[in-house]
Amino acid sequence: MKLRTISTALVVTGALLGSGLGSATAAPPSTLAGPDIPVSAVQADLGRLQSIATANGGNRAHGRPGYLASVNWVKSKLDAAGFTTRVQSFTSSGATGYNLIADWPGGDLNNVVMAGGHLDSVSAGPGINDNGTGSAGLLEVALAVRSSGFQPTKHLRFAWWGAEELGLVGSTYYVNSLSTTDRSRIDAYLNFDMIGSPNPGYFVYSASGQPSGSLALQQTLQGYFGSIGVPTELTSVGGRSDHAAFARAGIPVGGTFTGAEGIKTSAQAQKWGGSAGVAFDRCYHRSCDTSSNVNATALDRNTDAIAHAVWTLAA
Repeated sequence: MKLRTISTALVVTGALLGSGLGSATAAPPSTLAGPDIPVSAVQADLGRLQSIATANGGNRAHGRPGYLASVNWVKSKLDAAGFTTRVQSFTSSGATGYNLIADWPGGDLNNVVMAGGHLDSVSAGPGINDNGTGSAGLLEVALAVRSSGFQPTKHLRFAWWGAEELGLVGSTYYVNSLSTTDRSRIDAYLNFDMIGSPNPGYFVYSASGQPSGSLALQQTLQGYFGSIGVPTELTSVGGRSDHAAFARAGIPVGGTFTGAEGIKTSAQAQKWGGSAGVAFDRCYHRSCDTSSNVNATALDRNTDAIAHAVWTLAA
């Protein structure tokens, strides 16, 4: 997640769900869709991203060899699973960056459901929670599309963005590269950035102030967490992650987040466990954001939330 000197804004719980405000406790239970993604598989992917960083100067940052190695590794997994992949290059800060786009064959190309997250780290460390977790969760959900035999009605597209940490550069480049017609074909964009924070919260992107259609994405994610008995809070993450590029283009957006440098309150610790008065991720943008800087329960729940949303929205 791109660093900005703003704190996570929490929407007060208890408001009417239809207004776009409130908490998941107000959302009606939903019928679970999508497979249970084994968290062990996601953790194995994080181990691979850690190894890539370790072998390439300790990070996976834009313009560094660890980032391109990460792109190539994720692409190889998707190619083997039958996705149609392409690498989109761009230039930022004097270095070449890369977006990885993966389309699942079939589905209505006039109705596209996208899910994505950034693959780059900051230069200070390997970026395993930020954003190896979202990247690995998305990868395992994409691979489950193949292994489960899912045949979505809508067209499925996954994306791993470059240079998010420099200001949402890759995702903005992608959206700006689309024709007006191609933008209009994207029904939804779901963003997953930092989904395994070690002192986690369970935040769902608020639809308030977002393009029309975003409320359905918010409610889909709230419904999943409500179904497994996990309360959530809504958050407005503003321009801190890649959904912002899509929102500016009028595309409905949603996503989940487990917290960054913000401090967990006593009320949140009582609701979710963990430590009050401590950051959700004390290693945010630091060298200690390694494979040991991840809460497995939060990672598991959020990866399954990705699967639930993809299966629900695409079917």
